[in-house]
Amino acid sequence: MQTKMKKVVVFGAGLSASYLIRYLEEKGIVHNWSLYVADRDLSTVRSKCKSPETECVELDISDTKAVRNLIENAALVVSMLPARFHTIIARECLTKGIHLATASYLSEDLKKMHQEVKDKGLIFLNECGLDPGIDHLSTMKLLDEIRAKGGKITEFESFTGGLIAPDCVDNPWGYKFTWNPRNVVLAGSGGAVKFIHTGQYKYIPYHRVFRRTEIVEIDGYGKFEGYANRDSLKYRETYGLQDVNTMFRGTFRRPGFSKAWNCFVQLGATDDSYVLPNTTEMTHRQFINTFLPYHPTDSVELKLKSYLGIDQDDIYLWEKLESTGVFSDEKVGLKEATPAQILQHILEKKWSLKHTDKDMIVMWHKVTYVLHNEKHQLESSLVCKGEDSTHTAMAKTVGLPLAIACKQILIGKVLETGCILPTKQELYLPILNELAENGIVFKEKEVEI
Repeated sequence: MQTKMKKVVVFGAGLSASYLIRYLEEKGIVHNWSLYVADRDLSTVRSKCKSPETECVELDISDTKAVRNLIENAALVVSMLPARFHTIIARECLTKGIHLATASYLSEDLKKMHQEVKDKGLIFLNECGLDPGIDHLSTMKLLDEIRAKGGKITEFESFTGGLIAPDCVDNPWGYKFTWNPRNVVLAGSGGAVKFIHTGQYKYIPYHRVFRRTEIVEIDGYGKFEGYANRDSLKYRETYGLQDVNTMFRGTFRRPGFSKAWNCFVQLGATDDSYVLPNTTEMTHRQFINTFLPYHPTDSVELKLKSYLGIDQDDIYLWEKLESTGVFSDEKVGLKEATPAQILQHILEKKWSLKHTDKDMIVMWHKVTYVLHNEKHQLESSLVCKGEDSTHTAMAKTVGLPLAIACKQILIGKVLETGCILPTKQELYLPILNELAENGIVFKEKEVEI
């Protein structure tokens, strides 16, 4: 006797949804799922959905009635929309008694729903993409294994970066946008960065974030430069590391990126708090000049070097700045834009992926622990390359862990209820095992101290 089909609804068919949709279509045949994919752009949905059985739906998330009608009788809803829309969907899922899964950070709004979600026996899974997501899975596996043999963890560091594959680098930054460009431009601007280092609490203000970096070398892929992320301290509770001496999470770029990016930060070009006038007719060059002192004869380039203290012979830094096109006479063409929006617009012209470009995800953890009165250090690293500009490493590492988690929920393997993270063994082990089958593999090595 055939079991009743389970209805699965995916909201959002953007960049990170390609692998998730492909996985759910393939597994849906095996597990008898009916898949519905909704986005405001129907052509985008159709480009991502390959199975004739998948229902492609054009939908505006602000249309509450349409959302309710679509999720009616669903077993699971997956939100791949921007995080600000998750609460809308979560409330509807809670009302109708439907499980929910997202790759985004667990928000304060969702935390407030936890008890009600739990009381209804529902699963609202969050932070099951890349970062947050695979970082949780791989970290908890490492930490649980160390604890199982009696080790006491004293230090933990973790970095993740979305980069361009080495064979596709065609600019001096060694970087292109592989994720939301706005998040890249505004990185580090959400208040002081907080972490703990050798027992001392550290706080880095925004204007210093990109000058406090760490160099990490990964076998076979060379050196990477890491800068600190937001609030590392909140993950002490997530990972059970309340007593740890060092807790540091950061973002990877190629060496030299942070020093050059800091020029935009110091200039004020990443400010998103006010709108510049006359931006439609403003040129890239005039945009940069907006932040510089007046001088009757000096060029924009000369004023910028003087203002930021850039040495005349710092050709590598200057090459990076010139390559972005910020000194061109091309018009910005944006209406009522903030400095951050204009900078993003300029950079997207140079840093967007070409169709043949391949991106690369790099993740690295370092754990220091004490076992039998001896100090040990373990490093774990992941490098994943994309197929092309559609099936990117970013889409794969965001979409696949969430898709596998969805399968685990749908087949009844997830017992924890409420608003949860993938930090329990029942979730992280099967996801990591299946990720390994798909080429997403961590390499671990003991390091002599």
